[in-house]
Amino acid sequence: MDRVRMGVLGCADIAWRRMLPALAGHPCIEVVAIGSRDAAKAAAFARRFGGDPVTGYEAVLDRPDLDAVYVPLPPALNAEWTRRALEADKHVLCEKPLTVTARQASALRELARARGRALFENYMFLCHPQHRVVADLLAAGRIGEVRSLAAEFTIPGKPADDIRHRRDLGGGALTGVGVYPLRTALRYLGPVLQVAGAHLKPDRRTGVDTGGAALLTAPDGAVAHIGFGLEHAYRCRYELTGSEGRIIVPRAYTPPADHTAVVHLERDGSREEFLVPPQDQFRSVVTDFVEGIRSGAPSPLTGRALTDQAGLVEDLYAAARRGN
Repeated sequence: MDRVRMGVLGCADIAWRRMLPALAGHPCIEVVAIGSRDAAKAAAFARRFGGDPVTGYEAVLDRPDLDAVYVPLPPALNAEWTRRALEADKHVLCEKPLTVTARQASALRELARARGRALFENYMFLCHPQHRVVADLLAAGRIGEVRSLAAEFTIPGKPADDIRHRRDLGGGALTGVGVYPLRTALRYLGPVLQVAGAHLKPDRRTGVDTGGAALLTAPDGAVAHIGFGLEHAYRCRYELTGSEGRIIVPRAYTPPADHTAVVHLERDGSREEFLVPPQDQFRSVVTDFVEGIRSGAPSPLTGRALTDQAGLVEDLYAAARRGN
């Protein structure tokens, strides 16, 4: 395979600002078609990023000149259109959350295996090298045994027409931003996590959750405290505390491509800083996706984590309902 021929299902804001610049600018990708239910929007995206403007998602999947698709749809639509894309024998890079139930995620993983297609969920922050620095520090025992994780992702309020305020489209703080600290807990505390308690703050006008928190536990006794919200001051960080020190990542989820990241290590009353050169994590996602298609190379964006993540989201919703 020379270049991966990509189609796009949907013209979301993240596609315009982040992913399509990364896709169109990658030497291993050719953007062939951009689909939208709004013909004018598809045309505007195609003028900027190339490819044919296409009206409707099914028309994109029907094209024989595509190897893969990028799915930046609202949470309530991701699973359906990912399934249709896999059934059309397309590799899929889907925005998070891929699904909000473990059963759906498992079915999609099985379908991808049966079709021999790559299935990636776009937790782009996992492709930034600052998290490899954290993993290396943990592996070297620099903070001893991990005891707890505290992770937060909160953003200021969005306009009233933002999809995060649409209950029918799967909006809300958990699906919009809470999935990031949840995914962080899976990365560092392991796959067998339990939701010990959760709270979601509902918006009585829209019916979506605008903020929340949860307590997760691991089999070894480690705990994760996560917080998230859509009407807060901006914050995106996590902190790992161990038996001998702690690691702090102050710009964990949305570092700009020109940002020099800093990982802080505190131990024995001293503080070290590890500088991580700027990197475009969206371009790194595209590279991982291409390698996944070509060689099946491992990536944190695929595999069992898809099912584990969806199960955690499902369990958090259930725990919050029990607590209300």
